[in-house]
Amino acid sequence: MESRRSFIKKSAIGAAGLAMGSTLNMSAKSYSRIIGANDRLGVAIIGLGRRLGAFIEPIAMKQSNVQLIYLCDVMEKQRARAMQSFSKRIDYNAKLENDLRKTFDDKQVDAVFNATPDHWHTPGSVMAMKAGKHVYVEKPCSHNMFENEILVEASKKLNKVVQMGNQQRSSGHTMEIINEIHNGIIGTPYKAVGFYANTRPEVPLQKKAPVPAGLDWELFQGPAPRRDYTQETWDYNWHWYGWDYGTAETGNNATHELDIARWALQVDFPLRVDVEAAKRHFPDDGWEMYDTMDATFRFADDKVIKWDGKSRNGHKTYGADRGTIIYGSEGSVFVNRDKYILYDRSGKAVKESTGASNEAGTALGGGGDMTTGHVINFFDTIRGKAKLTAPIDDAAISNAMIHYPNIAYRIGKGFDIDNKTGRIFDREAMKLWSREYEPGWEPKL
Repeated sequence: MESRRSFIKKSAIGAAGLAMGSTLNMSAKSYSRIIGANDRLGVAIIGLGRRLGAFIEPIAMKQSNVQLIYLCDVMEKQRARAMQSFSKRIDYNAKLENDLRKTFDDKQVDAVFNATPDHWHTPGSVMAMKAGKHVYVEKPCSHNMFENEILVEASKKLNKVVQMGNQQRSSGHTMEIINEIHNGIIGTPYKAVGFYANTRPEVPLQKKAPVPAGLDWELFQGPAPRRDYTQETWDYNWHWYGWDYGTAETGNNATHELDIARWALQVDFPLRVDVEAAKRHFPDDGWEMYDTMDATFRFADDKVIKWDGKSRNGHKTYGADRGTIIYGSEGSVFVNRDKYILYDRSGKAVKESTGASNEAGTALGGGGDMTTGHVINFFDTIRGKAKLTAPIDDAAISNAMIHYPNIAYRIGKGFDIDNKTGRIFDREAMKLWSREYEPGWEPKL
């Protein structure tokens, strides 16, 4: 008997078969309901934190034709909050679950949204694929370069659709201007500068504390080495409390702009990375890595990408809090989530996009029309009606560009890279290619 997923892919054939049989006596409305059910995707969301709101619209839309089967999180109150949020848009209740593994075991789940902390992105996604699920994984898709490689390998070997949450790839005005850049509107593009400026506040020092009520601390840690709970860790500050769970601001936000820069310049792995980074603000608070970074990536054909990241200084050096500037031999382009502006070589603005996006910029949580479009693209690709705008084999290359500067910062020096394979030539840097895993939790096929 063919599997349910195979049936979804063959829904058109199945619909035709039904039409030949008992459906001849059905009303058009009843018949359309059956066709819809055949094409319906069962989905689960794992990780119900600040990104949850971004998924409500595309999942609740009738034209998406999906059923939300699970809301899964290791914190009880997150599950209750998520249920309340979705109840305003859907007329049924999803199952609430603590353990992501139970959602993977359910054959009714076709696709998983992985919005867990960074250290769970690859292990959770690989587990989901091994259970037969397609995956939408939030950025960064991996915690380290080893995971970057195994995630791509799993997608290919298991033949699963995997989309990373670099949602600007599904932005209409961004796709338009990138296409024009590729067609020569600014001549030969040679340099791109991605930037981010925010005013993140002081964070508490880590102190040993009781595990908060309702939190499964064991499962939160998952693949990470075990340690005692420290206050504030589970709720967002895991980003800044060392390298057990997060990938710093570069993994948190540079992923987006560096992806646009790569896309515009049509480059893959760099030849070299150099970094100047340090903690510049609130010297005695609990933030444990850099909060300010300048990174330079050098590519073949003298192309360069720079990253200017200021987590706790809101000065808008480039006139916006985030975005990408692309320089070419005959002009330049500024593009962010709202719009693009095309400049000639003298610096005069000659064209600006119309129809602003409503995707959030530096606000926590985000979401908006770009994410909605990105999720719909994911659904349509599963059904065989589209191609991914951010397929994981390409997205992982952009993701490598957040791991390289993090490694350079941690070892205190830049290094050369094999631009064909992405491998690092520096032996000290290669020691950080992977990480220490809790025994039994290593991601593997």
